[in-house]
Amino acid sequence: MKKKYWLFKRGNVFYSFDSGTGKRESLHTSNKEEAARILHAKNDAMRQSAINISLAKAYLVGADAKLVERTWSWVMRGYCSRGRENTRQRNQRAIQGKPFDLIRNKKLVETTAEDLWAVMKAGGAFTNHFLRCLHNSAVGLGWLLTPIIPPKLWPKIEKRPKRAITWEEHQKIVETESNAERKLYYELLWEIGAAQTDAANLKAENIDWSKQLLSYHRQKTGELCVLEIGPRLEALLKKLPSTGALFPKIALIRDSWRASEFRRRCGLLKIEGVTLHSYRYAWAKRAKQLGMPERFAQGALGHASLAIHREYAKEGAIICPSMEEYERKVIPFPRPEPNRAAPLEARI
Repeated sequence: MKKKYWLFKRGNVFYSFDSGTGKRESLHTSNKEEAARILHAKNDAMRQSAINISLAKAYLVGADAKLVERTWSWVMRGYCSRGRENTRQRNQRAIQGKPFDLIRNKKLVETTAEDLWAVMKAGGAFTNHFLRCLHNSAVGLGWLLTPIIPPKLWPKIEKRPKRAITWEEHQKIVETESNAERKLYYELLWEIGAAQTDAANLKAENIDWSKQLLSYHRQKTGELCVLEIGPRLEALLKKLPSTGALFPKIALIRDSWRASEFRRRCGLLKIEGVTLHSYRYAWAKRAKQLGMPERFAQGALGHASLAIHREYAKEGAIICPSMEEYERKVIPFPRPEPNRAAPLEARI
């Protein structure tokens, strides 16, 4: 087996040279015999470690022949083959990120916590989340015999703060938008709080005028969203095509192009911190402030998880009506105060 450390002398002090990394380290001695013993111990420790790893691999092969061959690219391919089509596409884009190049061809059995931390450091919150999904998938499939990073020690995800678009900001965007189709598209997002792709793909067939209902399935989760059409939404839908796609041109372009156009419009108006997804946050916030039952708001936005819905509506503050208002509802007419001076028989 090739030696990892070599001995050399600089001045009166002996040093070790790492043939793998090229690192030089002082042995803090000028005695050649003592330096040779220290170097031998370092090489012996590395040799014993390599032997232990080889023995471990030999035992592992007996249980699973491919256990010592699998790399993280195997895990990535397996993880990206599950879920809906749009989910698979989103995961496929995620694994193409540069941070994952650090472990893409690294064997699972040779991966350390430092390797995973390097990936997280090179990426952001989504990289952290996606890497944890890959790690848990490998553990679940039995490709990792034990977690590399225990769940409690996994770094917390620091998400970028997101906010709802305000009515004033929405009005500025609509008033300055010269394209009629995009203008109606932004108004519909404000009214129904749909995701940008779901709203762009709406068709006239999604509207049931006999029951005054607008319904569609969310592309991301498949959840059914059914909303009652009020007077304001009805007036808006009447301006859109009565057959086919409600937004013929917007439906044909990619979601990134729609987002870029909206970002350009916000940049011209000096509006910061909002995206097309901010319309969903705004709808959830308004629903919470108005006291809409949570199950109705959750169904309207197509959130399968209550926790996710509450994350969207966390900005909204509930304004409680005054006690007077509730008293007027419960006690519609004033009751006369009893005459304390009158006899008991008269008061009954």
